[in-house]
Amino acid sequence: MLDPRALAVGRATLMQTFVEAIRAALASETELAPEEVRLERPRDPELGDLAFPCFALAKRLRAAPPAIAADLAPRLDGRLEGIAAVATGPFLNFKVDRAVLAAEVLGEIQAQGERYGGSQEGDGRTVLIEYSSPNIAKPMHVGHLRSTIIGAAIQRLHDLLGYRTVSINHIGDWGSQFGKLVVAIRHWGEGVDLEADPIRALLALYVRFHEEAETRPELEEEARAAFRELESGEQGEVRATWRRVTELSLREFQKTYDRLGVGFDHIRGEAYYEPMLDATVARAAEAGITEESEGALIVALEGVAKDMAPCLLRKSDGTTLYATRDLAAAFLRWEENAFERSLYVVGNEQTLHFRQLKGVLQRMGLDWQERMEHVGFGLMRLPEGKMQARKGRVVFLEDVLDRAVQEAARIIAEKNPDLAGAEAVAEAVGVGAVVFNDLKRDRVKDVDFAWEEVVCFEGDTGPYLQYTHARMASILRKAAERGEGGAEPELAALADAGHILVQLGRFPEVVRASAAHAEPSEIATHLLALAREVNRWYVDHRVLGQEPPLTAARLVLIRSCKCVLLNGLRLLGVSAPEEM
Repeated sequence: MLDPRALAVGRATLMQTFVEAIRAALASETELAPEEVRLERPRDPELGDLAFPCFALAKRLRAAPPAIAADLAPRLDGRLEGIAAVATGPFLNFKVDRAVLAAEVLGEIQAQGERYGGSQEGDGRTVLIEYSSPNIAKPMHVGHLRSTIIGAAIQRLHDLLGYRTVSINHIGDWGSQFGKLVVAIRHWGEGVDLEADPIRALLALYVRFHEEAETRPELEEEARAAFRELESGEQGEVRATWRRVTELSLREFQKTYDRLGVGFDHIRGEAYYEPMLDATVARAAEAGITEESEGALIVALEGVAKDMAPCLLRKSDGTTLYATRDLAAAFLRWEENAFERSLYVVGNEQTLHFRQLKGVLQRMGLDWQERMEHVGFGLMRLPEGKMQARKGRVVFLEDVLDRAVQEAARIIAEKNPDLAGAEAVAEAVGVGAVVFNDLKRDRVKDVDFAWEEVVCFEGDTGPYLQYTHARMASILRKAAERGEGGAEPELAALADAGHILVQLGRFPEVVRASAAHAEPSEIATHLLALAREVNRWYVDHRVLGQEPPLTAARLVLIRSCKCVLLNGLRLLGVSAPEEM
């Protein structure tokens, strides 16, 4: 068996090692350079682990792809140690010997443990991730869940790949809505208890303002005056109310972040950039890209992209906008970090905003704007339509988490009433169900919120993965109690677990791709595929009580599956209980 201690942490992924060997061999037998050799996974895994479509050689060799595959197969089969080559129609398929695959994959998992799947490719490079970004005085609803958990997963992925990551919660603590809230508190604040349940109380006031303003238009002007006073910096009633509302909101937000296992390096609201706004506008003006339009200051962007609307930096009344503050933030982030990537995990509806922001930087000649990426995601929609705080049409994230945990507790009480630490397990399973239900989806797609789906614990769910992990943990505990697993593992006996070995070996490749694409669903999809393979295999293969070398080999496989499930769930922010 390959000594796991001899394996270097941070080298090329295991499957990539085989890929490079195959590419080099194909390059030596064809006119292609190694980087031109494109390998893919066969649709039918029974055909092999990797495939080379011979269509790329048809024109050069003036031959049909099936004939090219048939010619190359005998020349490569046996040349690559531990890798068989077989022609199947127009494809040249490669299959790694299962004993070789087992030694390599299981050895590396044992060597790296919780670091398996990672590397040091990001060493010395910084990635900024802005995510969550709820609005002060408004509830964290299920729509905020998406930005929060997608962003946190993207940060964990980059952490595992050795990057220095900086997470920023760009709180919405500025803007005209605060003028409205100040007015609402001024008129009706005595009728609500801001200390006991601040978010719901503030939401009720915000909704009431919009209802009252429909018949009392003077309230809108009072709100605009309040916001102008807030922007002026005057330390009076408006500023004091704004500060109190901000502190109360952040305190409530933290309760939800604690439950989700999410933390931030910086919580910087829009107000943080207030002292920088004059300098930001002046910098754009000095670059010669600003112009006045009906008293407002704008940056024209037609030259950046056809028909792109101008970016408004300052309104005619002298107040600034979201774009001004984001521009100030971009300057500061580059100056502080010289980032490799700066990721904005913000809904798809803000696509134009980020195109305009980058367009302004492009017109200023700042090439680092190319490193800024909008990581968009779809809306969370209720059956009655888009969530709108001003109409009170929201589903509180806290309520969703509570209901999922209650459902988990009910199932535990029914199926395993003697489970130790049942309350903590219910929290882990319930929250995990909510988180995984979102992250298993392609992030750019809209999501229709449905209670029955969020709290479902069967099928392709987080609890299914958690249960599979707990099942592996149970087998390992029983093996320890019975003193089994100490023999030299007979890895060749794991030939019937080939699909599992391939899934385990591909995990580092999936981590790398998921980070590059800023797409956590790739991890979720891979974990589900692994769990299905493991549970299918386990039905027909007893682990304990076999011949010692066979039991030892199967225990190494079980331990490796548990490790990868644990690592993958951690990346997604889902707990992995040892018992369920």
